[in-house]
Amino acid sequence: MGFGLLSLSIWLPIAVGAVLLAIGRDDNASTTRWLALLGSLLSFVVTIPLITGFDTGSAALQFAENMLWIERFNVRYHLGVDGISVWFVLLTAFITVIVVIAAWEVITERVAQYLGAFLILSGLMVGVFCAADGLLFYVFFEATLIPMYIIIGVWGGPRRVYAAFKFFLYTLAGSLLMLVALTYLYYKSGGSFDIATWHKLPLPLHAQALLFFAFFAAFSVKVPMWPVHTWLPDAHVEAPTGGSVVLAAIMLKLGAYGFLRFSMPIAPDASREYAWFIIALSLIAVVYIGLVALVQQDMKKLVAYSSIAHMGFVTLGFFIFNELGVSGGLVQMISHGFVSGAMFLAIGVLYDRVHSREIASYGGVVNTMPKFAAFALFFTMANCGLPGTGGFVGEWMVILGTVSTSFWLAAIAATALIFGAAYSLWMYKRVYFGDVTNHHVRELSDLNAREFGIMAVLAIATLWMGVYPKPFTDVMHVSVTRLLEHVAVSKLQ
Repeated sequence: MGFGLLSLSIWLPIAVGAVLLAIGRDDNASTTRWLALLGSLLSFVVTIPLITGFDTGSAALQFAENMLWIERFNVRYHLGVDGISVWFVLLTAFITVIVVIAAWEVITERVAQYLGAFLILSGLMVGVFCAADGLLFYVFFEATLIPMYIIIGVWGGPRRVYAAFKFFLYTLAGSLLMLVALTYLYYKSGGSFDIATWHKLPLPLHAQALLFFAFFAAFSVKVPMWPVHTWLPDAHVEAPTGGSVVLAAIMLKLGAYGFLRFSMPIAPDASREYAWFIIALSLIAVVYIGLVALVQQDMKKLVAYSSIAHMGFVTLGFFIFNELGVSGGLVQMISHGFVSGAMFLAIGVLYDRVHSREIASYGGVVNTMPKFAAFALFFTMANCGLPGTGGFVGEWMVILGTVSTSFWLAAIAATALIFGAAYSLWMYKRVYFGDVTNHHVRELSDLNAREFGIMAVLAIATLWMGVYPKPFTDVMHVSVTRLLEHVAVSKLQ
């Protein structure tokens, strides 16, 4: 098939981003902003038919595009989405629109480069979720590092160069073993990079084990799982607000998605054999990282650690191998995109006014910013997993799925709800409640129309997921069922 919706979803934002980079001057920043907004909106609009036209009764790749790319090595430009990946294409495009609007008055230097980097990053991340060819996946997966590295390194905080290098080296080093695994699978399959072909390979357990840990090296860093999580708090603290939003809402999902697309279907026996290892690391993330978040004094660092704990729920759900767990993990990934993005945007609103992320710099914000405080409370509650919000549905599904495997594992996982409430509400109390004791807080102005609009849209999305998650679970149901059926069948000869 030729150029279709998926290619448009990938290359339209990249093309607009390239045009913005070519403009590259701040003397026409207004034109740059409007062009970036138009490009991001069009990129989001072209993803909508992927959901409206999606066949929920099929587990096959839909909207597929398949043509030869590198003839000598039989590398194909093969794209497609299923129930597992399609929502992430929309989420990526949606968050990009939010980031462009959020930067409207905040970024005043190198505006074209900033917005261009985000649009290019958006297209590359969509490419990761659409790629059905192993090498194409790897190219998109690694290429996402470049714009994010630049975003952190150029527009970040005082230690931005350190944070950017740490982010780049951690994630690149983890991916090198994945490249070795892809090369092995290429030769083992007779010269094919087709991921679906790799799913059918009859591999012995020792080969599966090596592949499993090679993929684990790449995807665990990206999630990130404990103990390879240390790059994330630094990256979040130093990144500009838009960088933190995209990092939390989308980029962490690339690693979790990789487990479903590569680790589990290609090495199902090894996945079941070493599931205890992933479950153990996930529970450590839920409990230990939750306790670490409690003692943070920097708001961004606290939310960064909470993201690690929430992603621990995702990997736990995947490796208990039942539909509630896997679907719950996917729902958690989507809702975390809305909630964590909103949390970082809320911190950005305060930072733009006071230029401090320290909790001690605030207090009594509700007295001067009542509208903003109401939104912040809603998202804080969602971050805790309050019923009726998107933050609750995924976590509850994972806990229910885990109960069917082990009550005690579910009990440990459920402590995340307690720790989440503790660190989220304690931060909210110290920042928003109490008397105004700081002259900076006394002079704060409430949300403007642009900020109010962003918060309202994210609140609606979070509430929608919490009240009516059926559209999300219906789309992923058949694909998740097929994946679990595949994993349940041994490949051992």
